[in-house]
Amino acid sequence: MTVKKDNRPGVAIVRCLALLLLLSPIVACGWQQKNNGHSNGSTDTTIMKTATANKTATATFAAGCFWCVEEQFKQLNGVESVTSGYTGGTVPNPSYKEVCTGTTGHAEACNIVYDPSKISYEQLLEAFFVAHDPTQLNRQGNDEGTQYRSAIFYHNAEQKELATYYIKRLNKEKAYNATIVTQVVPYGTFYKAEDYHQDYYANNMNAPYCQMVIKPKLDKFRKVFQEKLKHGKGM
Repeated sequence: MTVKKDNRPGVAIVRCLALLLLLSPIVACGWQQKNNGHSNGSTDTTIMKTATANKTATATFAAGCFWCVEEQFKQLNGVESVTSGYTGGTVPNPSYKEVCTGTTGHAEACNIVYDPSKISYEQLLEAFFVAHDPTQLNRQGNDEGTQYRSAIFYHNAEQKELATYYIKRLNKEKAYNATIVTQVVPYGTFYKAEDYHQDYYANNMNAPYCQMVIKPKLDKFRKVFQEKLKHGKGM
């Protein structure tokens, strides 16, 4: 499928610039609790079968700490589920402790199952580019390492084309003060992270990291995307 392109600035770029004016510097996710347990090992096959059965689609993004990314995308109308996990590396069934070493090749990522009749992949890309700083190489704030890299794991040719197109447009429009370093790579095996990582913000809302890092980012995200929220004004 060929993606239609035109010379208009585009909603994604406008919203991206709007959120950039709102976002404060990203704080480290380095307060993450240590855990020696292994991930649940859910792979792409399980998630994709579920998506197909429900006539949904899947987007996979890495944008720093998956605790933040998960909670942000959960807010959007049309998003049915968000799963935190690890992908893009070479070590099978990695644990959180292993991924944190930066030696597995995996990135902290989220599988986002969505209903295309309610929210498009293009709109999810819009949210991705404003939910983190895509110009930081192998880091977000004080979180450093390839596990925190910015990446889009595309599931088909259309997703690849859209992701590549918007990166070029955002760079051309100089939406950021530096060049976007987001990787656009094919989707592979996705390993679901340990249970305590799932719905982390909802289950640990009063924790210092949630109050000082996730909540401010979430509040700003909700402000920009208020018309697309599940409990907002609708799509």
